Amino acid sequence: MGQAPSLTVTAIVLMASLIAALTDLRKFKVHNVLTLPLLLSGLLYHSIVGGLSDAGWTAGFLNSLLGVLCGSGILLLFYLMGGMGAGDVKLMAGIGAWLGVQFTFYVFLASSLAAGFYAVVLVVGCGRVRETWVNLKIIWYRVAAIGRHLGAEDRIEAEVNRADRRRRIIPFAAMVAVGIIIVAVWFWLGVLSQPLVAGR
Repeated sequence: MGQAPSLTVTAIVLMASLIAALTDLRKFKVHNVLTLPLLLSGLLYHSIVGGLSDAGWTAGFLNSLLGVLCGSGILLLFYLMGGMGAGDVKLMAGIGAWLGVQFTFYVFLASSLAAGFYAVVLVVGCGRVRETWVNLKIIWYRVAAIGRHLGAEDRIEAEVNRADRRRRIIPFAAMVAVGIIIVAVWFWLGVLSQPLVAGR
C-alpha cells in the first residue's frame, strides 16, 4: 500500500471538495475557478515535494498525473452517458492530482457508495421507482450506442433547470466530500492499515 496523504494534502482536498459541495448543493454546478487551480496546484505540489532530483520530480509528477487520469477517466463514461456534469469530472481530476491513483480510487468508491445511498433515498422517498427503472433502461441503451452518442451536457442542463431538480439530481460533488471524509476516517481508525501522516 502506498504512503497515506499528509494532513496538508488531506486538508486541501477536503476544503476544495466542501466548497464544491456547497456550490453543487446550491446551484448544481462545480466551477472551473475551483477545479482547474486544484488540478494545476496538485501537479505542481507533487512535482516539488517529489524532490529536486530528476527521479524524485518525475515520480511525484507521474503519480499526480496518474491520479488526474484515474479521477477523470473513471467519471468520463458517466459524463458521456449524461449521468453527471463536466464539473464533477474536473473535480475528481483535481482531487486525483493531489491524492494520486490509489487514494483517488478509494475516494471514488466511497463517493459512489454515498451517491448510491442518496439515490435510493431519493427514488423511494419521492415515489419514482418506475421512472427510475425507465431511466436505467435509457442509460443502458446509451451505453450500447456510445459510439454514436458522445456527450450529453444538454441533458444535464435540462435536468438542472427543472423545478423538481432537488428530487432528481444527485449532487456528486457533495458525495465526493463525503467520500473524502470516509476515506480520511478509515485511515484515522486504521481500517485501511495506515494512519494519516503529518507533514511532507
